[in-house]
Amino acid sequence: MILGLGAGWAAHDGLGKAETAELAGYLGLMTWIFLTLIKMVIAPLVFSTLTAGVAHMGGGGAAGRVGIKTIGWFIIAGIISLGIGLTMATVLQPGVGLHLPPPPTDAAAVKADLTLKGFLSHVIPASIIDAMAKNEVLEIVIFSLFVGTAIGQLGPRAAGVLDLLGQVAAVMLKVTEFVMAVAPLAVFSAIAATVAVHGVEVIATYAKFVGGFYLSLAILWTVLLAAGAVAIRGRLPGLLAAIRQPALIAFSTASSEAAYPGLLEGLQRFGISRRVASFVLPLGYSFNLDGSMMYTTFATLFIAQLYGIDLSLGQKLTLAAMLMVTSKGIASVPRASLVVIAAILPYFHIPEAGLLLVLGVDQFLDMGRSGTNVIGNSIAAAAVAGWEGELGPALAADADVLS
Repeated sequence: MILGLGAGWAAHDGLGKAETAELAGYLGLMTWIFLTLIKMVIAPLVFSTLTAGVAHMGGGGAAGRVGIKTIGWFIIAGIISLGIGLTMATVLQPGVGLHLPPPPTDAAAVKADLTLKGFLSHVIPASIIDAMAKNEVLEIVIFSLFVGTAIGQLGPRAAGVLDLLGQVAAVMLKVTEFVMAVAPLAVFSAIAATVAVHGVEVIATYAKFVGGFYLSLAILWTVLLAAGAVAIRGRLPGLLAAIRQPALIAFSTASSEAAYPGLLEGLQRFGISRRVASFVLPLGYSFNLDGSMMYTTFATLFIAQLYGIDLSLGQKLTLAAMLMVTSKGIASVPRASLVVIAAILPYFHIPEAGLLLVLGVDQFLDMGRSGTNVIGNSIAAAAVAGWEGELGPALAADADVLS
């Protein structure tokens, strides 16, 4: 990112307008390669991970009382997270003022207007092969819900299919890691091209974006902690102390997955039964990423504002509804939020190239949302355990949490 800023600044001050435009065109080739690779993984990744996640929920435990309470909490938390992201991006307007011209290469990728008929045409799949070929994410989601539910109800008879989906998901996660290895070059190219054409005022836009996002995270934390204080009453400070180290690991590594082992142990030491912790936490890692969900709405509106695209209230609500579904099941993907955003942008006529400008500072943002994901899932597990009467006293530091 820093090299891109420097190269773009030098080009902006040292080259003529025609030469700068030519340089930006060459740099845009790397941007195109990265965006195309991102599109390549979307369909198989969404299908394999979401289908497997729904299938696991179809088992006997997920159909019971604990499962209903857990999913209910996740839905409410997701609505709140998405709502905060939408509201804050609308109020703060972090992307307004830069006035980037929409790249012409995105014109062919624009989807039809989201009228009711147009929306439904992108929801009900006539052919899953065609949907995957065109990256019609909503159609893939609907098909995944049907298949995942069927696998869950078949139980042991479909165990082989579920194992295969897990293997496909693991392969696609590895492919995504390969794609993300290209990200530094793509970030350099995108930022250098933008600064070369528009000057260093883009830095102020970045500052507004990062500052606005962390302000939004602070509001989300306030809501989550307030909900936790109500659900487990006076034990909230003890919960925060028990998960302090995993939360710091997630923040510093920008990976909530890296905190999982320590988080599971910390929740049990806090007094949450192993049965509840082992059920709620894995499910939460796929279906309750509060920080990541808020980021998808905030970042999508930021990209729209960069290009001067004003979404109506109806479009924003549709955006939130789509992200509520498409953000499920791909929690383990590195930079999972970016994959979700890339899948959503074309539905609202938003240039996909804007994703690269977000990627330039995504590491700093991923730290905040990863730490928030850990906090949100911890509070959810504690709340469900309290409702089920399975929140006991905290264990001593040397106690065996497996007993």
